[in-house]
Amino acid sequence: MTDSNNRPGADGGDAFVSAFNAVGADYIFCSSGSEWAPVWESLARRHRDGEPAPEYLDLTHETVAVGMATGYGLVERRPQGVLLHAAPGLLQGSMAVHGALLAGVPMVVTSSESTTYGDGPGQDPGGQWYRNLSIVGGPHQVAQPFTKWSNEAASIHTLPTMITRAAELAWRAPAGPAYLNVPLEILLEEWDGREAKPIVPPGSMHSSPEEVDPVAQMIREAKNPVVVTETAGREAGGFEALVAFAEAWDIPVVEPDSAVCGNFPRTHPLHAGSDIGPWMDEADLILLVNCRAPFYPPSRRPSKAKIVVIDQVPQRPHIVYQVLFADVYLEGNVANTLRQLAKRANDLDESSVAARRAAQEERHAAEQSAIAAAEAKAAQSEGVDPVLVAATLRKLLAGSGVVVDETITHSRVVKRHLQTTDPDSYFYVQGGLGQGIAVALGVKLAARERPVVLTIGDGAFTYNPVIPSYDAAKAYDLPVLIVVFNNRVYKSMNLNHRRFYPEGAAAETGEWLGTDLHRLPRLAAFAEPFGMHTETVDATDALAPALERALKAVSEGTTAVVDVLVTR
Repeated sequence: MTDSNNRPGADGGDAFVSAFNAVGADYIFCSSGSEWAPVWESLARRHRDGEPAPEYLDLTHETVAVGMATGYGLVERRPQGVLLHAAPGLLQGSMAVHGALLAGVPMVVTSSESTTYGDGPGQDPGGQWYRNLSIVGGPHQVAQPFTKWSNEAASIHTLPTMITRAAELAWRAPAGPAYLNVPLEILLEEWDGREAKPIVPPGSMHSSPEEVDPVAQMIREAKNPVVVTETAGREAGGFEALVAFAEAWDIPVVEPDSAVCGNFPRTHPLHAGSDIGPWMDEADLILLVNCRAPFYPPSRRPSKAKIVVIDQVPQRPHIVYQVLFADVYLEGNVANTLRQLAKRANDLDESSVAARRAAQEERHAAEQSAIAAAEAKAAQSEGVDPVLVAATLRKLLAGSGVVVDETITHSRVVKRHLQTTDPDSYFYVQGGLGQGIAVALGVKLAARERPVVLTIGDGAFTYNPVIPSYDAAKAYDLPVLIVVFNNRVYKSMNLNHRRFYPEGAAAETGEWLGTDLHRLPRLAAFAEPFGMHTETVDATDALAPALERALKAVSEGTTAVVDVLVTR
């Protein structure tokens, strides 16, 4: 820490804000709690005096605060600050924090507790801590299972560097949320002005030539290799590096249904769809590039393929059970490793390359033909087919937008027919449902110049804190297009019931519990009090005009909600 500045009247709130300056956070995403008065006072003073501070976003739900930090971090890939309220606020936001962990988004999440319960010297923290808010072991114990690192800042003297340490840990691979419990008494304590040193980006670890050369030889000798990736596009430069690698070696790329972002252009001739199944018996080399869970069930082993795992941290510590069947690991920076391998694409067996190129061209042509046929059929449907919704969005966006997806039943349809082609153009919301609107708002905060579209099921929509999300969209000028795939049912739950008990009592009587959503009101109507553009669509010929009007409204600065009553 630097020498003391001894600023009169400075307290833990000033130390807190100073530390997030050192972190380089652009934003502090806050769901308000009574412990944050010292931080608010510091921000007010800094605003009054023209001193630097992260921009503060005043949000009205914990999931919105964490979800927006997640969306912003997906694009910017740098840690931001998140303020929640005590242990209850942390518990309320925990689902979204867990989603950030799965998505690999760095952030520093903080909440508080009291350590004196009014029996200590200094200002009274308030009786709410004694009666309602405290939890045995402290909130840092609560956060431990769903964060990368969890601790307590137990002293004003260590508070700034504990925050910067949390940010540095969050930023490093595998990136994810770190949590810090900051007791209210520490925030109120006098601070001597010693500031934390600004943090710098992590250094990169590279696979050595001695490690890369044998893998290049394995690829050179393979007759039928394939790449499988879930999150290559999440890494800085990873999307572009994977394209260069695949083109250099003429290797098809599979993005399984578990892919969490766009990793490879869906229209590229080397894109081999979402199903690894056809490769399980045919491939002689499988390259798992940032692929945490390639096989399901995990014991489903390829019959003959050697497996190379390319991933900076292949064994993800937050995954309870993970099976990769690796023969070789390349554990350096993924983009760098792919670039190294692309440079080694020489002395290739042209007959083998020509054979797999021809096979992939045939597969790709068949897939594009199947997509076109499905869209032509959907256009003739009496009701609105979900395929038509995704295809219409693709045509209207014309490659310019970012799609955040929180569908379940229709997730495969969305990926297949949106056909995204660019880096940071598609993200699938991770973890539990109910974060999608907030994640889309965070993406919009980081990409204000691009149209941002949330595709979401009606069931997922009802899990979202809709009113706090709309409030944030309006308060911070973050217009997004929300397209609801509304089939009036929790279909994935219904399908499981039918699958587990095909001849059960429910099948006999038609009593399907836990799935019916017909009783919900018009979903678009919740946006009307906020002055947002709303549409409800139930006819094929009304779909494109409604989406066009909605996108126009978004371009003019207004969030739009289009509730599409789909046929399935």
